[in-house]
Amino acid sequence: MNLKTLLFFVLIVGVQQLYAQENYKTISEADSTKIYRGGEPYEVKTFTQKFKAKKPKKVILMIGDGMGTTHVFGAMTANGGRIFLDNFRQIGFAKTQSANSYVTDSAAGGTALSTGHKANNGAIGVNTDTVAVKTVLEMAEDKGLATGLVSTSAITHATPASFIAHQGSRGSYEDIAADFLKTDIDVFIGGGYRFFTERKDKRNLTSELKQKGYLVLRDMDEIAQVKTGKLAGLTAYEHNDVYPKRTMDLPLATQTALNILGQNKKGFFIMVEGSEIDWGSHQHNTIYLINEMLDFDRAIGKALEFAANDGETLIVVTSDHETGGFTLVDGNPKTGMVKGAYATGSHTASMVPVFAYGPGAEHFNGIMDNTDIPKKIMKLLGL
Repeated sequence: MNLKTLLFFVLIVGVQQLYAQENYKTISEADSTKIYRGGEPYEVKTFTQKFKAKKPKKVILMIGDGMGTTHVFGAMTANGGRIFLDNFRQIGFAKTQSANSYVTDSAAGGTALSTGHKANNGAIGVNTDTVAVKTVLEMAEDKGLATGLVSTSAITHATPASFIAHQGSRGSYEDIAADFLKTDIDVFIGGGYRFFTERKDKRNLTSELKQKGYLVLRDMDEIAQVKTGKLAGLTAYEHNDVYPKRTMDLPLATQTALNILGQNKKGFFIMVEGSEIDWGSHQHNTIYLINEMLDFDRAIGKALEFAANDGETLIVVTSDHETGGFTLVDGNPKTGMVKGAYATGSHTASMVPVFAYGPGAEHFNGIMDNTDIPKKIMKLLGL
């Protein structure tokens, strides 16, 4: 093998590794994927609208990646006309444009939601000059609140990374993983084990996490048994599988994280992401999309159970952007059938919904910029 061939091979391998986490965007044009034909609907409870205070001590920010209003109504139709989001009385819309594009990506969208600052597409936790900007999670940590991240993607992927890492490129997965060691986050659950263990710098970040007092687990059943302490749940080598194949259980992971974080008397901040709503939309796969929306909604149900019992917890549910230009061309709430159509295989510039429940929820009504959401949370938490 000559030098030119060797260099070409190294370049190809590097590019494959760089975009390994982006391999979910291939569009499937099979007609069968356009129609979700229904399933067994789950029970949706109604929760109290009475809270203990006007301001929250705890905040649960839930991001349905790629979720637009049509995604929400598609999920309602699929579950017989009702989902847990029906409990939210305060509703608004967020504009999602990034600093350098009318159509944002998840990195800039996540950064806007985590810092209150616009970023260029592809940037993680930095401003337009690629200078690190403190996130709401880091501010909460500085104030003594417990903090957490839960995601069905790799925990190093764009949205969760935006809350804990500061990198010029969303593709710097190993650097993003290393940024976790620079914080005292209490709980994180998601995929991405390889970026903590199979690294170019030969560091084993799981060993370093253990030295910092974390319980590092990979099995969801074991993760669900944890009640106290610091927890790093790395549930997949890279991304977690599609629902219902994945072993990572988003509602259970959400409940587990909330139970641990809820022990901090000062309060907490957590971000929970339903990552793969976006991926089903990229693929024009209505079955994939609806299954992920319903899984995300069941996780919202767990958050509502916690918040209703607690009385001091604000839940904000939103999206980083809409994906697919998803629309409904037919449906039947009696059978759960949903037939979708798509305008694009990419993201769109559409406004996305904002739902709020709990003390302070009234601040999230109306049309706002995505950067307003973390600013409102920071103010309510006194950060």
